[in-house]
Amino acid sequence: MTGAFKKAVAAGAAMATVLASSAQGVEPVLARNPAALPLELPRGAEIPQDLDPLADGVLMKHQREWLDDHSDLKIAKKGRRTGVTFAEALDDTLIAAAARSAGGDNVFYIGDTKDKGREFIGYVAHFAKTVARELAEVEEFVFADEREDGTTKDISAFRVRFASGFRVEALSSRPENIRGLQGVVVIDEAAFHNDVRAVIDAVNALLIWGGKIRVISSPNGQLNPFEELCSEALAGKNGFKVHFIPFSAAVENGLYRRVCLMKGWTWTPEAEAAWEGKIRGAYGTRTAQMHQELDAIPSDAVGAAMPRVVIERAAKAGPIVLRYFLPDSFKMAEKAQRKALVEEWLKAEVAPRLAALDKRRRHDFGLDFARSGDGSDLIIQELGQDLTRRWKLVFEMRNVPFETQKQILFFVVSRLPRFGHGALDATGNGAYLAEVAAQKFGARISEIKLSQEWYRENGTPYVDAFGDETIEIATDDDVIRDQQALQYVNGVIKVPDDLRYPGSDGHMRHGDTGIAGMLAWFASRQGAVIYGYEPVGRRENDAFNEPDDDDENRRDPWRQPLGVRMSGQGLV
Repeated sequence: MTGAFKKAVAAGAAMATVLASSAQGVEPVLARNPAALPLELPRGAEIPQDLDPLADGVLMKHQREWLDDHSDLKIAKKGRRTGVTFAEALDDTLIAAAARSAGGDNVFYIGDTKDKGREFIGYVAHFAKTVARELAEVEEFVFADEREDGTTKDISAFRVRFASGFRVEALSSRPENIRGLQGVVVIDEAAFHNDVRAVIDAVNALLIWGGKIRVISSPNGQLNPFEELCSEALAGKNGFKVHFIPFSAAVENGLYRRVCLMKGWTWTPEAEAAWEGKIRGAYGTRTAQMHQELDAIPSDAVGAAMPRVVIERAAKAGPIVLRYFLPDSFKMAEKAQRKALVEEWLKAEVAPRLAALDKRRRHDFGLDFARSGDGSDLIIQELGQDLTRRWKLVFEMRNVPFETQKQILFFVVSRLPRFGHGALDATGNGAYLAEVAAQKFGARISEIKLSQEWYRENGTPYVDAFGDETIEIATDDDVIRDQQALQYVNGVIKVPDDLRYPGSDGHMRHGDTGIAGMLAWFASRQGAVIYGYEPVGRRENDAFNEPDDDDENRRDPWRQPLGVRMSGQGLV
């Protein structure tokens, strides 16, 4: 049976729980409050007797990915009616039907309502017949809920037994129910349990003997323990793997096509767009509720990601901020003159500070690219023995041409002690600098296309570092305000696209060091590439000996200032 399952998953697996209400009049039992949901939103329904979930194409992409993930700890943060519970029931049926030698085990399902448990067990009973080829009946039994105070309360529960000797049981959400049990635990709609933290704490002991924990839920506010669990997982603090599954992804993966199959409708792209629009429109002005229920974005996930007091606590006096401003006339100068002027500044202002870095520590960097308007920010970060990320140098470049940014970047990175990894914004024009950096430094460079998904995975751990005091940034008002610019935008932490504010030099900013800091944090979490040989020293001009350099650049340097301005901490 395990082989058949793997083959089905490889071919295309997991259908939605909700694949739409089938027959008219079937009472939806999965909805927490059916009256509050749009009528056309797919709901729990009877499974057609001939439904074979292992048939090619029945399962959707996100369901296949959920089943393919064999992690001991995993979370599905999902929109409503996206089919994860259905897929989980299929997986649990196969686990319980298998012999111990094939990975078989007991499964305990903990829903937020009794009706949810009854429907889940109904799925299992169906899959037992169609997949495991067992005639399994749903049993309702009394479970003795033993409380910590020694008292016992009888609770109604549901169960399906298998010939393997294992069983699938649907219990209530009381954490005491599962202490001492062994197997796979599924916590469904975790954000709506009275105390999901207590439930998870109660099942953690299952891991000792090879148990597994699956947490499935749509959000229920930013301050909910489920949201905290997801944030900790994204920050790498608790071992859970997070799957993000909004309703839009389910539609893209074929949810509406399956609704059409169930209801006998004809699928067209126009009909699909109108169907999704109707569901979203049914929420009316309750857009926050719509985003929470469909897009898996907590209803109060808006506003600043962290208060200034937390940011200031991370600000230390050590990091140096160097600001480099070039006038428009600079780009019209001859190439040799441009390179010589920048080389002079690098040797005088930058080289001594690079030489002062701790040669025992790993150094990473993040670079948020800009050519004009916003600043291009490069942050050099040291990874401490205590795993604290400490900013050491911050370079802010304004109106600096592409080739000059390349010159500065290569000079700096080539001199970093124990260079670990660098992450560059490769969005738009930044793709050029990211590409040439990857060509020069190889696998130690990540070319990052800043996207909603990238921010979703990296914004939370970056912000959490401020709360945990595992990051130290520069004591600089512009830097601090850049971190304040990080906000919740549609549930992810980023700088809003249209946010601009004046910096201390009068130029407009766009959270520049906030993005660069997040990139540096990402870089520090990547493995460093270690080479077998690295020379102890280098020629003074090595950083400038690029293939297009010529000797006259050094024989006749042009050293006119071209209106370059100095700040108290470096060039402005």
